[in-house]
Amino acid sequence: MPARTPAGDHHAPAAPEGGHHALAAHEVVLLLETDTERGLTDEEAAARLTRYGPNVLPSAAGGGVLRRLLRQFHNPLIYVLVAAGVVTLLLAEYVDSAVIFGVVLVNAVVGFLQESRAEAALDALRAMVRTEARVLRAGRQRRVPSDDVVPGDLVLVEAGEKVPADLRLVRAAELRADESALTGESLPVRKDEVVVPAETPVADRRNLLYSGTLLTGGTAVGVAVATGAETELGRIHRLVGGARVLDTPLTVKLARFSRLLTVAILFLAAVTFAVGVARGENAGQTFTAAVALAVGAIPEGLPAAVTITLAIGVSRMARRRAVIRRLPAVETLGSTTVICTDKTGTLTENQMTVQLLWTPQGRYQVSGAGYAPSGDIRDAEGGPAPTGEAGPLRWSLLAGVGCNDARLDEQDGRWAVLGDPTEGAMLVVGAKVGLHAHEVAAELPRVDCVPFTSERQYMATLHDRRDGGRVVLVKGAVERVVEWSGAALRADGSTGPLDAAAVLAAAHELAAEGLRVLATAMRPAGPTGGLVEEELAGTLVFTGLHAMLDPPRAAAAAAVESCHRAGIDVKMITGDHLATATAIAARLGLLRTAPGPGDVLTGADLAALPPGELPAAVRQASVFARVSPEQKLRLVEALQADGQVVAMTGDGVNDAPALRQANIGVAMGRSGTEVAKEAADVVLTDDDFATIESAVSEGRGVFANLTKFITWTLPTNAAEGLVILVAIMLGSALPILPSQILWINMTTAVLLGLTLAFEPKEPEIMDRPPRDPRQPLLTVALVVRVLLVSALLVVGAWWLFEWELDGGASLAQARTAAVNLFVTVMAFYLFSCRSLTRSPWRLGLFSNGWLIVGVLAQALGQLALTYLPAMNDLFRTAPIGGEAWLRILGIAVVVSAIVALDKRFGRFGRRLG
Repeated sequence: MPARTPAGDHHAPAAPEGGHHALAAHEVVLLLETDTERGLTDEEAAARLTRYGPNVLPSAAGGGVLRRLLRQFHNPLIYVLVAAGVVTLLLAEYVDSAVIFGVVLVNAVVGFLQESRAEAALDALRAMVRTEARVLRAGRQRRVPSDDVVPGDLVLVEAGEKVPADLRLVRAAELRADESALTGESLPVRKDEVVVPAETPVADRRNLLYSGTLLTGGTAVGVAVATGAETELGRIHRLVGGARVLDTPLTVKLARFSRLLTVAILFLAAVTFAVGVARGENAGQTFTAAVALAVGAIPEGLPAAVTITLAIGVSRMARRRAVIRRLPAVETLGSTTVICTDKTGTLTENQMTVQLLWTPQGRYQVSGAGYAPSGDIRDAEGGPAPTGEAGPLRWSLLAGVGCNDARLDEQDGRWAVLGDPTEGAMLVVGAKVGLHAHEVAAELPRVDCVPFTSERQYMATLHDRRDGGRVVLVKGAVERVVEWSGAALRADGSTGPLDAAAVLAAAHELAAEGLRVLATAMRPAGPTGGLVEEELAGTLVFTGLHAMLDPPRAAAAAAVESCHRAGIDVKMITGDHLATATAIAARLGLLRTAPGPGDVLTGADLAALPPGELPAAVRQASVFARVSPEQKLRLVEALQADGQVVAMTGDGVNDAPALRQANIGVAMGRSGTEVAKEAADVVLTDDDFATIESAVSEGRGVFANLTKFITWTLPTNAAEGLVILVAIMLGSALPILPSQILWINMTTAVLLGLTLAFEPKEPEIMDRPPRDPRQPLLTVALVVRVLLVSALLVVGAWWLFEWELDGGASLAQARTAAVNLFVTVMAFYLFSCRSLTRSPWRLGLFSNGWLIVGVLAQALGQLALTYLPAMNDLFRTAPIGGEAWLRILGIAVVVSAIVALDKRFGRFGRRLG
């Protein structure tokens, strides 16, 4: 027994070198000082519980609620907003200040709630092991909370139960475990107590049961070798907790943009103040002008635009069956350059399906997928297969249905298998031609059974026949059934010689296609004939082969092709076998040609790669099979280090660390574990890989609309700041006042700019390559467009302001004309920004109805600002005449024409989209 440690210092007993799986069962029992007949005593179990701690996954050390809330304010964009709020508060614009601080607070609360939901992944992992366990203590069997299981406990498990701790098997009978959520293996695995080599990977350790997995068949007794954080589930828990939650491309670019904007605003404000003081202007008035410049340059509506645009994207994706858990994930999907997808349940149905039937008389194709008993069986010419005749095909189907312990179940129109998926697939193919399990059971009542074991490699059942005789039905491994068959069934029901070489060749060919192949046989018996295992060898009559596969989803291949067309690389990362993964990948178009060196890698291949060669190998390969959770995480990190924006899809516990590490984690809503859902950013409600393609399209649309908004709003902010700067340098009166700047910024952002969030996606959006993740938010082309419109606004505003003053207008009227010019130009420019490369007329004037409503609402607001006395007093405006409006409209038309020419002929304009 390991040395005792102080109470509360919870360390598991040290595992032997090479692992418990490499030791014989009696050696593990001795090592843990327990007893295979009596288990631990109650006193020893209590002492070990104190020493090693409860069998639960530890809570992550959190920073506290307050610290997590304060963390939401640690963002350059928030700093800019807070500065804007302080400035407006100093200007006594209390309403605008309240709006800005309200935006800051809402953003912080939303981020806090999102982070809280993401941390719930660890709680979901802990909940997976909170069950009851049956243990043997002091020679008596008893039920205890799984939290109280300790190393050395003798644990009893059977089909349908969840394993409470990592167990080294001592005794096992017909044991099968579903480890798909942990290892990615699509089929239940056989378990026994046989020693395996120390280097055996986790997925192939047949003598270990893992905490949190489910038993699908058999019974067993095992000694607990690891509990709590020391289990394989606990190891994944640590990976999830250690995986870094990455900033999205959008938040990274907004942070850079915010830093640049902050520096530019402070610099211009300082220059403005310095120039004013140097010219001998009043310091107080100059400071007010500098503050006005800062207020004008800050895009107060940007956070609201980002939030609303992303929220609209969330709504659109929800209609496409993709639920977004974090708002920035919408845009991240549109930035994706690589999708790393799990196979089982993501690209495939996660439902074993018989695809082909082979008999000595021919090969037959089976239609339909999944566990729904719909479809039929066709011969090589496409005609109906002879399933109604007493030939080998019918008897092969009868063997698959009668020699079977699984059960089909339908609930709310969804079919499921209770038992082994392989046996379920055989039930389904029989039901497709009318051989339903209950009818076969009535026609051929079972009398006796020889259950399947890994040593036998077959299952046999004895049935009564209506004619008074009996029949033995057999299914199992091809080699064993062929070895024990002395004849083959002919089409007319008679027997003839068996061509064993032909059967084995057919089975090899089917296996090469990634199919799992089982053989069937029968043997007539007399009315009193029993089922004697020793009498089966050499007496069976071979009937056929069942070839099955977890089939690809119907729309998966088209979705993969669409991703390739959009410049997105798709890589399959699975814990399943190499042959199965390769076959599915070929069917889906992930391997477009015969796999070459490096196109397909296994976990062992990855482990053997030197660190320096990993990025190149990952870049080339399209399929990764038999990989562990750590390797999935390592693959995602390697791609990210290569500058890729990685989307990771999955549904199992083993996918959770990689889901959280990826730039965008996508979990399956139906078949996915709660752990995977909580670790992900996006949950697909239909579990369909094709939905990802739709989500990517929506994500690209979201980013395009955000780019359009920024392209539209920045000229206003830049022009407002430059107008103030020019006025200070010229020693002139300010053409627009701080309160008027806030009116322009807040009303146009809400009534005009936000309508771009509703802009439909442009048709060719999925024909473009992904954006370079290193490309800044402010590209050269975008800066050129912004500077062009800003310059036109500054020139137009100054010309109009001076014209009005020279024409006898009051200062208030000249400023009112300048304010209306800004708003009118921005309304005209809004239509141009609906597409950064195409003419607005090609998009259809009314394809975005919200834009028309926004322009009309803004027009009413401007009329109120200009002509209502209360608004005149509040914003220091004054009514203007019709000629001033004509000059405003004329300038707006000129600006629109110049922008249109830039789109058509400017080399920068063509590169904006």
